[in-house]
Amino acid sequence: MSALNLPFDIDDMVNRLRPWITCESPTFDAAAVDRMMDVAAFDFATAGAHVERIPGRLGYGGSLRARFPHRDFGAPGILVSGHLDTVHPVGTLEKLPFRREGDLCYGPGIQDMKAGNFVAFEAIRQLVRAALVTPLPVTFLLTPDEEVGTPSTRELIEQEALKNRYVLVPEPALADGGAVTGRYAIARYNLRTTGRPSHAGAALAEGRSAIARMAQKILEIEAMTTDDCTFSVGVVHAGQWVNCVSSSCEAEALSMAKKQEDLDRGVERMLALAGEAGDVVFEVTRGVTRPVWEPDQPGTMALHAVARDIAREIGFELTHASAGGGSDGNFTGALGIPTLDSIGVRGAGLHTLNEHIEVASLRERAQLFAGLFTRLR
Repeated sequence: MSALNLPFDIDDMVNRLRPWITCESPTFDAAAVDRMMDVAAFDFATAGAHVERIPGRLGYGGSLRARFPHRDFGAPGILVSGHLDTVHPVGTLEKLPFRREGDLCYGPGIQDMKAGNFVAFEAIRQLVRAALVTPLPVTFLLTPDEEVGTPSTRELIEQEALKNRYVLVPEPALADGGAVTGRYAIARYNLRTTGRPSHAGAALAEGRSAIARMAQKILEIEAMTTDDCTFSVGVVHAGQWVNCVSSSCEAEALSMAKKQEDLDRGVERMLALAGEAGDVVFEVTRGVTRPVWEPDQPGTMALHAVARDIAREIGFELTHASAGGGSDGNFTGALGIPTLDSIGVRGAGLHTLNEHIEVASLRERAQLFAGLFTRLR
């Protein structure tokens, strides 16, 4: 039996995907992420994989490594690198329940990237059931913190990738169904303003508002955006009582650039904003960074060529592009390891209450992964 003709039953796949989606797993809830790892671990174990649970650190959940039996077990092979954390807090299922409506299927984290991980798993599960042997051993590494920049598992991902020939990342497909063969560099920043508290009614003039200063700085930061490097502030926390001048405000910012040197200059500009004015201190601390994954690396393009040929047999054209938005492919691609990213399912609305996938892409992408598992050497 050809790998592309394996019995990928869409109705069955939707039913078995359900537990992955209904187990909510926001990054900052380590216990919830660990519950999701339990769900995946059971499925991998029943498929015949050697499953390892790797403890979490820095307050995040743990990771899961699953390796399938192979005559060359332990030799360099194929790494599927994915994450099981999502941006959706526990309780999102009440607003975005798992449901299938015609050609679409909805749920928190279904597009980014639980369904992608699931179809890669389904591909190897069906290969094992059909007794089809892959030329190379296959390893899955599923991690808990990608949505916040992978602060606790970057080293784990890089070390696992260095032991393998290829890395496949089942992040959501591009809008046209294409893959990602390069990614922009990204830096995160923690911002803090410290002012002076006072009663907002009786002694307003005595206070120095950390919120007001942060608001000014946010406008200044976002005004630094150019075609070469973008800046945005996405998180702000401050205040508890409206009748108090807030003495503390915290925020998080992000910068992104196509070239590493542009990001490095952006980091310098951001750090240079720190200082004191009007009795309010503004602090900038650099957070996690994703290195640029330069596009058109020969190994990655050769990997894409194999995937493109498989896709044509399936019946679609697998385009490729360099993309913004970080993934763990930044790390493996920057190491020079042939990496093919965003070969997960088709869909839209990721990170929103309209997150959904195209149901037909479950079979399409499972076929793609099965083809890659059986043809890469």
